Order: sequence, then structure tokens, then C-alpha cells
Amino acid sequence: MTAHDSRAETGVTRIAQTREGTQMEVIVEAPTAMSFNGTTAAVMMGTPSDLRDLAYGFALTEGYLTSLSEVESFEELRHDKGYEARFWVTPERAQAIAARRRAMAGPVGCGLCGLESLQEVMQPLPVVRAPLRLTDGDIAKAMHDLYAWQPLKHRTRSTHAAGFYEPGNGIVAAREDVGRHNALDKLIGHLVQTGQSGAQGAIVMTSRISLELVQKTAIFGSPMLIAASGPTSLAIDTAKASGISLIGFCRGGDYETFC
Repeated sequence: MTAHDSRAETGVTRIAQTREGTQMEVIVEAPTAMSFNGTTAAVMMGTPSDLRDLAYGFALTEGYLTSLSEVESFEELRHDKGYEARFWVTPERAQAIAARRRAMAGPVGCGLCGLESLQEVMQPLPVVRAPLRLTDGDIAKAMHDLYAWQPLKHRTRSTHAAGFYEPGNGIVAAREDVGRHNALDKLIGHLVQTGQSGAQGAIVMTSRISLELVQKTAIFGSPMLIAASGPTSLAIDTAKASGISLIGFCRGGDYETFC
């Protein structure tokens, strides 16, 4: 994919009519269930595109998988009321997922809902030690170039995007979704499946920076998170502890460095 590919996605937009009679493209929002060996572990709302990338990114950043080698097979299914991303994993991994399920109060939606204890929310994270260095020009270019990778945003004005910026190469991949967490999971899922290391570049987001985005960035191993809006207090504290550089309010060449 290049920044100028149309990436027409079947079924992710539809035409709606406003009260004034104007017809507009609107983004589709639908439930997607994540299942492992026949049992649903999570259901989330999002844009039904790049479902394989979403599933792999979510499974890895939320701890359902620790390695791609644990996946025996994968399939995408369309149901009457939504979609299913179905994993079949090794017996050892299936046991670990079953043990986690027994410790949860309910299904996961955003990555934090349904956890039984606050301690599990603040999961231990790896310390990122990759020696990435970006110039002021790199940071401005990263956010500027992400715009060209958002065909659904251009059509609907309703999606977030997550991109991966490599010095010297620019944005090498990006994904879109109505949810910022989903957009990042899709991006990470794509990068992991194609063998790209998080240490090679920075995550670039169109959203604010929340705790979950920092956690997913740390697990992927990227040393920098750049976003169009600001971070939360917990996102800053978590980024500091994980060795991640946090850049917020990045617009028009201006930005703020939080850690």
C-alpha cells in the first residue's frame, strides 16, 4: 500500500441522508468478537476493515498471545449482527487464556473494561530502550504525512488513524478506525505480521494519548508516541516508566514534549 492508494474497503461506509436532504458517506460501526478455540474472549465496536490486523494487534497487546507461533489457524467470519475474528491456538496458550478468563468479571471492550482488579489495569510493561532519534522536522513530517494515509477520514470525517514513521522512509504503514485503540491495534497487527520492529520508528496518532495507547506502544517496543492532541496524567507517568518519548499537540509543525 502507498499513501495514495484508494484502499476501497467493502462495507465500511454507507450513504446517509441528512434532514436537509444532503447525502453523505458515513463510517460503518459494527461489533467484532475475538474468539480463541471456540470461546469468545472480547467483543468490541469498530470499523469492519483490516479485521485480521485488528485481531492480531489486539491479541498481542492485550496479552492473549505472546507470539505469532502460538497461532495454529485464523479466520474471519461475517455474522448477521457483526463479525468474528477466530483464532485457534496451541493447547498451552488456550490454557493460559482460559485461566485469564476465569479471573475476569466480564468481556473486554476497550481493553480495560471488565478487569477484576485495579492492579491488572496497571500491568507490568517492558522498558523500551531503542535509540530512536527524530528531528523537529521528522516530528512535523510524521504528523503531516499521516494525513495522506486516511482515505476513510477524507470520505467520512469520522475516523482516527495510527501510523508508523521511520526516519528516512516516512510513514510506512497506517490503519484507520472509529476507535483510536482499534486503529493502533490494526497498525501493530499489520507491522508484527510483516516482521517490522517497533524499535525502527515512532507511532503517530490523530487522537489524544490515553493510558492504553502508551501500554500498546510499549508492548510493541516503539520508543516514541506522537499525537495530535494531549496526554492524560496516567499516560505521561506510564510513558516515563516505560522509557517512551511522548509528543503531544503536534500540529502545523508545533508540538509539546511531555517526557
